[in-house]
Amino acid sequence: MAQSLNFFVSTSPSPDFYSHSKLALQTPHHHHRLLFPFTNKPPLRLCASADNGVSAVTTDYVTQNNGVSVSAGSIEVDAVTEAELKENGFRSTRRTKLVCTIGPATCGFEQLEALAVGGMNVARINMCHGTREWHKSVIDKVRRLNEEKGYAVAIMMDTEGSEIHMGDLGGASSAKAEDGQVWTFSVRAYDTLRPERCITVNYDGFAEDVKVGDELLVDGGMVRFEVIEKIGPDVKCLCTDPGLLLPRANLTFWRDGSLVRERNAMLPTISSKDWLDIDFGIAEGVDFIAVSFVKSAEVINHLKSYIKARSRDGDIAVISKIESIDSLKNLEEIILASDGAMVARGDLGAQIPLEQVPLAQQKIVEVCRQLNKPVIVASQLLESMIEYPTPTRAEVADVSEAVRQRADALMLSGESAMGQFPDKALTVLRSVSLRIEKWWREEKRHEVMDLPDIASSFSDSISEEICNSAAKMANNLEVDALFVYTKDGHMASLLSRSRPDCPIFAFTTDTLVRRRLNLQWGLIPFRLDFSDDMETNLNKTFSLLKARGMIKSGDLVIAVSDMLQSIQVMNVP
Repeated sequence: MAQSLNFFVSTSPSPDFYSHSKLALQTPHHHHRLLFPFTNKPPLRLCASADNGVSAVTTDYVTQNNGVSVSAGSIEVDAVTEAELKENGFRSTRRTKLVCTIGPATCGFEQLEALAVGGMNVARINMCHGTREWHKSVIDKVRRLNEEKGYAVAIMMDTEGSEIHMGDLGGASSAKAEDGQVWTFSVRAYDTLRPERCITVNYDGFAEDVKVGDELLVDGGMVRFEVIEKIGPDVKCLCTDPGLLLPRANLTFWRDGSLVRERNAMLPTISSKDWLDIDFGIAEGVDFIAVSFVKSAEVINHLKSYIKARSRDGDIAVISKIESIDSLKNLEEIILASDGAMVARGDLGAQIPLEQVPLAQQKIVEVCRQLNKPVIVASQLLESMIEYPTPTRAEVADVSEAVRQRADALMLSGESAMGQFPDKALTVLRSVSLRIEKWWREEKRHEVMDLPDIASSFSDSISEEICNSAAKMANNLEVDALFVYTKDGHMASLLSRSRPDCPIFAFTTDTLVRRRLNLQWGLIPFRLDFSDDMETNLNKTFSLLKARGMIKSGDLVIAVSDMLQSIQVMNVP
């Protein structure tokens, strides 16, 4: 007999639900449409159940007691999101999240607040630049901003990594390399003022490993040099493609059309400096640690064990930066081990042919989506806006494509860290995201990606099927919002993975979970004290959100919870 997954309406799951549903939940995904006549009757709870092909549908309406006193409490939500909901409604909310790298141009409290108002969801601090004292001051300001202004801006710390890079340019914010100029790259440690057009390199074996005729790429090819002479620890290079040199920029070498990889193959993924920076991040309680030049899952597993042993709550997420040939070779195992990934296109483009970068980006985004890991598209999204107030049309097209691929987040690097127009760059990301997302919904381009089963336990299988079904119902019934009550954020991430048309209101009791959810597509994270009783939670949520003007009577919502594995469909009373 064919097995199927049916839905029945009841006030609680059947006593035999967990035992009878096992076979159906392990079958391939079900592509069916649930049709249900909605009226003005009280809310319904729909629970997934399987009965080996025998359809059993019962009806039991949940009594709506308007006299029930809602327990006193508060609800915390991002101030900008609240204003958007009040002004333009559910469909106005942006689904793609925005990450901003903080640097000299944006490290002040007022500047950070301007970014938060502009839509920044995650503030990234890059340990390649600045002192730990400087980074701590940025972290303190972001925390103060969250506490005083009601934001949930998360903090991502990005490690430097062991790849070869330039020094700090003697304190200068940048330097311009002109065509035909000769620059010296040296491993010397200068105690006095370094000579003009001289750049220090962090790798002691640099001068021995390079050869005359090699091509030197700075920051993935933003500037190019040809090695013309070696004099002891100094390497003389002729500028063949002019451009802007930035402190701590990555260096790669090509010889006879191939990347020279032997030079740093034995360098560890996480350097001794990185471990000190990681200790700093753990002590400061950052939300994410992004690891540069990840080569294997083993590195990620080791780091997560290290964090768990030393962190107060062990709840710092690890993001793998995919930016090398080794990363691509071991892509799936790295992403499985990680809590998310970043498509670091700048350094990736220095290791593979440039024309392969778009396909690599698409593959990374798809794999992350399939494995339910948030993915950030980064590097050179709006590079021209470091110097100019408007982007190129090609840059806008590039951002649009990342949004169309349904990446979780887009990231600004130099544009927000040291650019002249950080607020305008963020506005471009936000407006392009909103426009492409709106087009997607209007064109009814529902998802066609086949999402594989990823649950590791039977309980997780139940959650996965419920979230898949809830997302399909949300699209078919055109509900206004999905509500998910989650303590650890897992069911919220499963809903995000399905990319429904409507926004997802994710309620959690944990402030740390709330900030981490701010990286995932479509999630609007709230902090709310709730119990295991769903009716009480819903009444409390409706009361608080209506009081703040964020929802109104008659709005149609679907609610799921990781405490009571069910689907509830209801109009806001």
